[in-house]
Amino acid sequence: MQELRLKASELLLREEWHDSVQVYTQFITLCRSHIEKHPPPLCNSPHLTKIQRSLCLGLSNRAEAHFRLRDPDKALRDCNQALEIEPTHYKSLLGKGRILFALNRYSAALLCFKSALLEDPQSNETLNGYIEKCKKLESLSRTGAFDLTDWVLNGFRGKTPELAEYVGAVKIKRSDELSGRGLFATKNMDAGTLVLVTKAIATERCILSNEEEDSAENAQLVMWKSFIDQVSDSAAKCTWIRRLISTLSPGDDEASLEIPETELFKGELTEECGESEPDLSSDDLLNILDVNSLVEDSVSAKVLGKNSDYYGVGLWVLASFINHSCIPNSRRLHVGDYVMVHLSKDVKAGEELTFSYFDVLLPLEKRKEMSQTWGFSCHCRRCRFEEGFWADKQELKEIEMMGLGKGKGMVDFGGVIFRIEEAMKRWNVRGREKGYLRASFWGVYEDGYASVKRWGRRIPASDVVVESVAEAVGSDERLLKVLMRDMTNKSGVLEIERAMKLGKGVYGKVVKKKSLRSLIGVEVQEQKVY
Repeated sequence: MQELRLKASELLLREEWHDSVQVYTQFITLCRSHIEKHPPPLCNSPHLTKIQRSLCLGLSNRAEAHFRLRDPDKALRDCNQALEIEPTHYKSLLGKGRILFALNRYSAALLCFKSALLEDPQSNETLNGYIEKCKKLESLSRTGAFDLTDWVLNGFRGKTPELAEYVGAVKIKRSDELSGRGLFATKNMDAGTLVLVTKAIATERCILSNEEEDSAENAQLVMWKSFIDQVSDSAAKCTWIRRLISTLSPGDDEASLEIPETELFKGELTEECGESEPDLSSDDLLNILDVNSLVEDSVSAKVLGKNSDYYGVGLWVLASFINHSCIPNSRRLHVGDYVMVHLSKDVKAGEELTFSYFDVLLPLEKRKEMSQTWGFSCHCRRCRFEEGFWADKQELKEIEMMGLGKGKGMVDFGGVIFRIEEAMKRWNVRGREKGYLRASFWGVYEDGYASVKRWGRRIPASDVVVESVAEAVGSDERLLKVLMRDMTNKSGVLEIERAMKLGKGVYGKVVKKKSLRSLIGVEVQEQKVY
């Protein structure tokens, strides 16, 4: 036993985790065998107590090795068994706290760290650091009071901000208008409001070459395989992760899927990972990843920091419940391995939260083609309106061919905008429906306001159109760029407030006023270069 203990300790110090687990397992088996051979009257003998302490330390050290191998189920099990032998064992309390902290269970981790501090006050520097982190992240997970201001103002240099799991005023329900299940607001919220923050089960990133298409495709395939392996490994080692993944749709039979409780995604639902769960087959996992994985650099997302240089894919479970709509009301920021989802326009209680899976500033037929590549048909209010509206409006089809079907140098964009606006007047198109059509012809408006001056008041001002489109389809970087470009000659209080509101919809309220101005300033510089 002594030889095994020394060998296992040496392997642990050398960070040979697999081998140390094997040797510690042998040592633990021998300890238990020795204890079991002693009849009850001898259970309290000093010799047995020494062996029990050795067993406790062996379990604690094996837990450390399991934790380093990213196997939280086994690591937690070992810590709990060690604490059954000695409830105040410092190393086991510290190890269990670290495991729970890594699983985003801040309250449970905090209790472990506080108990460990009582047992060894001399370790206050290490433990106080953990305790302060737990308190901070527990508060963030409860309040959602995240602030990226300093990081943004520092040009995204330095350490990525520490984030925590957060679930705001949302719940999962059946989606009558779209399909399957969706994420819904439980109260009225305004644009920029943060609704959830969650860490990826796994991510994979690479730099794609623009020069060779085959090379980029091969890089994506290698990246995808590595990503699948990571998710599979995490699911195999942690029942809680497997339970989360199993809530997602494999892409068929949506009506039979259960509605998971939102509490499951808060991380504090249960302390243990080790509850029995049905196995997740390889086929099920592949189908789930195919349907639910998110690409970081997408039309509804913004990647902040160093990862903006990479093409990335990941699995963010709760965010995967958000369906597509051509009138989206949500966007996301990617910060490190976390995704932060916020509203891109005001929503009411009971309204479903939606992303744009593809570019929605396009005409109906183009959007139909893109939705088919995703394997679904969109039946949102905008698509239903345009489906009936375009059917008997031959002039709309002619305008589309005129404004979007030729080279830019051949188009009089001002004339096309004038014709669109006049047609909407004749057809009595008003309110949000006017925003739908303007969004469908956004390419014409965007190029028109960049190049046309002579039409003057015969076409609506750019800020009027931007506001109309934003109310219909939510905030978008392209809308913000047009607004900021035209603000260079008139930057009054009203114009700045309008830009800040649109900026909140793009970046969210986690980016406060000063840093939001900085980000919008970057947009201005980009426009000047353009």
